[in-house]
Amino acid sequence: MAKKEEKKANETAGKPTYTAKDIYVLEGLEPVRKRPGMYIGSTGVDGLHHLIWEVVDNSIDEAMGGYAKHIVVRMLPDNIVSVEDDGRGIPVEIHPQTKKSALETVLTTLHAGGKFGGESYKVSGGLHGVGVSVVNALSTWMKVEVKRDGTIYSQEYKRGVPTTKVTKGGKSDHTGTTTTFAADPEIFPKIEFDAKRILERLREQSYLTKGIRITFIDERQAASPSYYSFRFDGGVKSFLDYLNENGDKVIQGESFYSVKEQGGMQVECALNYNDGIETKELSFANNIYTPEGGMHLTGLRSALTRTLNDYARANGYLKEKDENLTGDDVREGLTVVLSVKIREPQFEGQTKAKLGNTEARTAVESAIGEEFSKFLETHPSDGRRIMEKCLIAQKARRAAKAAKETILRKGALEGLTLPGKLADCQSRKAEDSELFIVEGDSAGGSAKQARDRKTQAILPLRGKILNVEKSHIDKMLLNKEIRSLVIALGTAIADDFDIEKIRYHKVILMTDADVDGAHIRTLLLTLFYRYFPQVIESGYLYIAQPPLYRIQVGKEVRYAYSEAEKDEATKGLKNQPNIQRYKGLGEMNPDQLWDTTMDPAARLLQVVTIDDAKEADRLFDILMGGEVESRRHFIQLHAVSVKNLDI
Repeated sequence: MAKKEEKKANETAGKPTYTAKDIYVLEGLEPVRKRPGMYIGSTGVDGLHHLIWEVVDNSIDEAMGGYAKHIVVRMLPDNIVSVEDDGRGIPVEIHPQTKKSALETVLTTLHAGGKFGGESYKVSGGLHGVGVSVVNALSTWMKVEVKRDGTIYSQEYKRGVPTTKVTKGGKSDHTGTTTTFAADPEIFPKIEFDAKRILERLREQSYLTKGIRITFIDERQAASPSYYSFRFDGGVKSFLDYLNENGDKVIQGESFYSVKEQGGMQVECALNYNDGIETKELSFANNIYTPEGGMHLTGLRSALTRTLNDYARANGYLKEKDENLTGDDVREGLTVVLSVKIREPQFEGQTKAKLGNTEARTAVESAIGEEFSKFLETHPSDGRRIMEKCLIAQKARRAAKAAKETILRKGALEGLTLPGKLADCQSRKAEDSELFIVEGDSAGGSAKQARDRKTQAILPLRGKILNVEKSHIDKMLLNKEIRSLVIALGTAIADDFDIEKIRYHKVILMTDADVDGAHIRTLLLTLFYRYFPQVIESGYLYIAQPPLYRIQVGKEVRYAYSEAEKDEATKGLKNQPNIQRYKGLGEMNPDQLWDTTMDPAARLLQVVTIDDAKEADRLFDILMGGEVESRRHFIQLHAVSVKNLDI
């Protein structure tokens, strides 16, 4: 059959054809608008803020090269963003390949910039070269103003396409680049920049670039603009001090700090140990935060483990027959900031979450191993405290392993795979099942009567659970309430944790709407944040929202979830309403509990994010930790906002 006839036959038969016309060629910045997630990670809140990071990274690159001293980030009305630096300014002359202005080339072409060759940038964070052009593509409007060669140049764009030529403006004795953009609502469902998130990122960049001043001005509230300015000359040592401000008590007299050229890259590191059990590791490559670590962090961990084992053997802390300290043993209570400056970083993914350069591992391991060994020898008292900390962690790890094995074995032998207090649901499909964790037998009784037995399970906890903030896993697993929760979830814990084995895709914390309830909820959030972060990351953890008031006028019943809602519900009523204040879930009849808090068609649930749990953990550490001054400051700061406090 001839090709023409074959094609016609296929079309007649309803089969799709596959020819050259089916190959789509996206030009310019079209791929970015077509698949924005490939370039900025997502079109949610993280991706939206990533636009700012990409522009700021370019200014930071100028600062790392020694060309910029001041960066100003402004939030203008309508969430318009402006980033200004006093660097060299983007070149504006005609580019030999594109025959367009270099400014237009950089702003409208993927993989165009001064970071792919030559000597313009010896060290750079934005090495993908897609940063500012991607921001341009995802903005309804962008304007770039360049001060260079005594002249001010500018160009405007709409969704990545130039709407003006590069034009000359007035004269200027300064140099630098100002980029102003408005994110595109066609791409981002919600455009609202978070000042706190921006401040944290800018502060972080100030720590990582010695001597740079970064200013943040929020002008969205014209009546009361906010102004912040950062400059830290101590580098990552200052960053470490900041991280320790509201944390556990540091056990060292002096923190370790080193900056060293090794293998053609700069390795800067600051670390110390505290009396807690959490490990905080912040790693950066060319000022880009690498949340998933990478080769540089692997090198650091290897250096710490090897150096501390050598020190322990040489100084008699470990005998010949003793097993070596593990990586987990030497990182308990560790806070570390690691920053490497590397000529050609290889990041994994467009959002640069992980560093892949194998040479970074060798350089960091060598540099930190040598310098940390010197530190231990010249600071014997700090060395002793660190070794004592590591040996306690080793002992706790062994005890935890024994306790965990005992619990799992006991559960299997005695048929206690599920705790007796758990009123399980009938469904065996995790995606359909919900676990309500409630405080006390009274609330548990109401919840058991109110629930939908097919899909809703109830686990009552008696009293306040153990504070896991400073508890090792062995002590934690001896706690009956926590053990019941671990077994009910079905995921196991620690090294044996498996999110695929979770028995419920909704784990709902349902506590009283008072101070005690908030305390118990915070304890539970801390537990999940420390030991079950995957449950939070998977979107399986929720907080129930029980009402504070039941308002009845005649036969009509309304519920209010806050003081403001109560006032609004009773405003303008002629008859005196019957108002009932719920002090606890146990005071609610089962039908009331179902109608307001458990019925999927009517209830309010708040999904817990890692940021929520992290903040709860931080506040809990302030309020329950050993730092009296931090607690006093927090109470003084927030005392004015507390109107009604239930004790």
